[in-house]
Amino acid sequence: MNKNKFNPYKRLHEESSVHDVLGKMIQGYNLENGFDKLNAREAWIRLLGPGIANYTTQVELRKSTLFVALSSDVLREELSYGIDKIIKMLNEDLGKEIVTRIILR
Repeated sequence: MNKNKFNPYKRLHEESSVHDVLGKMIQGYNLENGFDKLNAREAWIRLLGPGIANYTTQVELRKSTLFVALSSDVLREELSYGIDKIIKMLNEDLGKEIVTRIILR
């Protein structure tokens, strides 16, 4: 059996923290993309604040593009001027390069 492949039935012989074990499980079961989608949605709401969150109807991460549906045309126009800064803030908050593009709808 390949040593790099995650085996949920294999017992870990060394002491491990819960954080490390969960990290191995997330990688082993290929759950990283799902967590990235959730984290991107939460980061959008947290970083841009409750004012913009009230006008945000949907946030969805597909591959590396974040699709954001807004109920205000004026807000959509204002946010479009700072897309690069928003992408940088989101990736810094997420701790890795997840979002490369934002589409405002």
